[in-house]
Amino acid sequence: MSLPRKPARIIRAAEAAAATGTFQHPWNPRSEMHGAILARAAGLERCGLNLIRVPAGKESFIYHAHLHEEEWIYILSGRATVECGDAVHEVAAGDFVAFPTPSEPHLLRNTSGEDVVYLTGSERAALDVSDFPRDGKRMVRVGERATVYELASGAPFPFPGVEPF
Repeated sequence: MSLPRKPARIIRAAEAAAATGTFQHPWNPRSEMHGAILARAAGLERCGLNLIRVPAGKESFIYHAHLHEEEWIYILSGRATVECGDAVHEVAAGDFVAFPTPSEPHLLRNTSGEDVVYLTGSERAALDVSDFPRDGKRMVRVGERATVYELASGAPFPFPGVEPF
């Protein structure tokens, strides 16, 4: 027995523009992103793809690292800096940045006077662990449920018998 085949789903530019929202990471007051979540709108379940615009002087998310999910950025227009571990890299249109796992902590910062527009994507694994080293937090996500742990609290790692990374 074969599964029914699914047709291609085209997200037109006008549809993506209409679906654009504004996002800010709650732990980073400098975070400001305007964008569309394209993969979900198209019915993709195993990968994420977003079209994002970060205004001048703003940051994309928060300094973070993934232990299980790979992530990437492809700059479409504008200029920015990507902080990754101890390194800072300038990026511009046509540049591709990959964050293989386990990744070093990273953050995109728009230090230019113009908006930076980029595609970003990642796996949508059933499990991911993300560290936020500047905030002393670790997030464990299983499916759509996420739990945040304060690393300095001394709380046990959420999986008995498994040592922290």
